[in-house]
Amino acid sequence: MMPNDPHAGSIRPAYLDNQATTRCDPRVLAAMLPWFSEAYGNPASAEHEMGRAAAGAVNRARAQVASLIGADSKEIIFTSGATESNNIAIKGATRYARAAGDPRRRIVTLVTEHKCVLECFADAAEEGFDPLFLPVRPDGLLDPERLREALAVPTLLVSIMAVNNETGVIQDLPALTAITKRAGALFHTDAAQATGKIPIAVGWGIDLLSLSGHKLYGPKGIGALYVRRRPRVRLSPLFSGGGQERGLRSGTLPAPLIVGLGEACRCAQEEMEQERDRLLHLRDRLLSRLRAAIPGLQVNGSMENRIAGNVNITFPDVTAAAIMASAPDLCVSTGSACSSAAIEPSYVLRALGLSRAEAARTLRIGIGRFTSPADIDYAAAVFIAAHRQALELAEA
Repeated sequence: MMPNDPHAGSIRPAYLDNQATTRCDPRVLAAMLPWFSEAYGNPASAEHEMGRAAAGAVNRARAQVASLIGADSKEIIFTSGATESNNIAIKGATRYARAAGDPRRRIVTLVTEHKCVLECFADAAEEGFDPLFLPVRPDGLLDPERLREALAVPTLLVSIMAVNNETGVIQDLPALTAITKRAGALFHTDAAQATGKIPIAVGWGIDLLSLSGHKLYGPKGIGALYVRRRPRVRLSPLFSGGGQERGLRSGTLPAPLIVGLGEACRCAQEEMEQERDRLLHLRDRLLSRLRAAIPGLQVNGSMENRIAGNVNITFPDVTAAAIMASAPDLCVSTGSACSSAAIEPSYVLRALGLSRAEAARTLRIGIGRFTSPADIDYAAAVFIAAHRQALELAEA
């Protein structure tokens, strides 16, 4: 039986999957709505007032996105999300370099990268490049020496995500970019899980940075790619069109979504530190209750180098699927939302050294801006009861 919580009616289901996606902040929604209805001009229609108004809104949002990562607004390219941004960054850089006669063919990433980055590297291999996939330590962090050794071979591009989408582990980007810059390679980071949650600055030596609106309480279907202008990073566009976004991403700009992304970045920049402290308190509250009631509970990945809202836990003795079946009012996941159809255990967890059985007993919990203390207390009680129930069924 699930616990009888007096607040259950107001918090069920309890959403704890904020690495998969986040609720659109009401302030973001309010900022977007006029651009869907009254102010619906095309930002490219400079001949009339409604078009110019939309263009002005897009430029303000571009500045808000740039401010969050310490960039110039001219360095922000709007895309449909981080997957597209990653594709433009990696394929654009490799294809431009090949066309320009650059002899370098090595490109470097981590075995724990997001699936879209791994697939981009696989595509690059078919185009004649030499991808190298570096391992991580059991805590999920890359040993900087591994990168330094890899860059002994002339390298075109290094792509390392700022925060892992499953474990929440934060890579040491300032150290890794410094190593990359000394080797003369480009540095790209998939910052979808980092932007708005931890401070990140392109001034560390980042040449290309991908982000996504729906990971920081903005709308789905919008993202951005930072492309350094000085010294200029050259990319080949992936498709042809009207030449919008510096010719790198043609197509009519979705002004309402862009306004929403800008507002989401503004809110995140103003509230990041306060939100981090609140999420840390909620995460510690959840973990302390689970650890007290479930001996043998294991947290995966570094606790010191981790975003505040993530906890990736392996339950003893019972599978994650059994836990979820016994806790239908909890919205959690077994791993990356982009790979949720896969039946194989998480490749990220396997890279940290977990066995297939351990990976199958693991859940990703994502605490976010709209998670309440009541949600946490309810989730803890449900997890404990679900684990007990699943254990009883397994032993029956």
